[in-house]
Amino acid sequence: MTGGRNAVTSERLKVGIVGGGAITQVAHLPVLKKMRSVDVLAICDTDLPKARALADRFGIKDAFDDIEDLLRYEALDAVVICSPNHLHESHILAALSADRHVLVEKPFAMSATSAQRILRAVEKRDKIVMVGMNHRYRPDVQIVRSFVQSGELGTIESVRGSWHVFRPGRTQLGWRQRRDQAGGGAMLDLGLSVLDLGLWLGGSSPPVRVSASLDASGKERAVEQSGSAFVICENGMSIFVDVTWRHLGEGERFGVGLRGSKGTAGINPLNVWKDLHGMAVDVSPTGSVGRENAFTASYRAEWAHFQAAIAGEARVPSLQEHLVLHKVLDAIYRSAVDGRDVEL
Repeated sequence: MTGGRNAVTSERLKVGIVGGGAITQVAHLPVLKKMRSVDVLAICDTDLPKARALADRFGIKDAFDDIEDLLRYEALDAVVICSPNHLHESHILAALSADRHVLVEKPFAMSATSAQRILRAVEKRDKIVMVGMNHRYRPDVQIVRSFVQSGELGTIESVRGSWHVFRPGRTQLGWRQRRDQAGGGAMLDLGLSVLDLGLWLGGSSPPVRVSASLDASGKERAVEQSGSAFVICENGMSIFVDVTWRHLGEGERFGVGLRGSKGTAGINPLNVWKDLHGMAVDVSPTGSVGRENAFTASYRAEWAHFQAAIAGEARVPSLQEHLVLHKVLDAIYRSAVDGRDVEL
């Protein structure tokens, strides 16, 4: 979908922020305040003192504790939804009803059923709805995708990805530890991004079978702290995902590797190898990633894409991709509970 007749024609996009949590504070607001083409006019959070503190810190005019108050702000062109997971669906629907464009943080929905309801609502509105899959916009990911799309790596046969972090805050009581509010634990929080990269970089073959193991779900804790999943696609490509919130080691570990019929590629660090005349040759681009932090660069590029889509100058990724993603995630949780493979 492009911006069409509802494309924003003013020079600056006027944005409202829904939710004042960590991702708003460390990603969206710092990036937006440096974008000359965007004005952040209002922020809302159920914790009004927090919303007011963020408004003061980032020079935002108004702060609210209810999304309906924010949506009555007539000047707004778009909202970014960074609220707890269980509120994403209702907040997307409210924003669409108020005739606003939407950028929603991952996860898009709590389940495939929820995602389907959102898709039906989006189809009735001539508005942009984009899911913030910022990892797609990392410079190293963009480079690897160009190698895949050009056919230089041949047919992608397998993808392996992991994201290991130590986040003790995620293991404390709060909405992220409640399945009815979070939807899942480390697999949804971290695995969703890794799985998305596997499907997006690997090609368009639909996933058909899933096997998964998640730690102690529903026992000592309400959601999983670690987990692994294995996905088979229709063309035989496999995707392996391993994630944890309890990484005890030096720093955070995130990486994705692809194996193709003509070469391999890796993300973080960026590396590309090809079969040239029967020899494995390192063809990794040098100096192409740039000096900007990949996390910051990904959000900056994500916002540039969203703004271009609203202006009618770019297309947003199909929301059908996210429906498929959530069907796979639902199958991962079923597989872990039932202890068997799940067919899609």
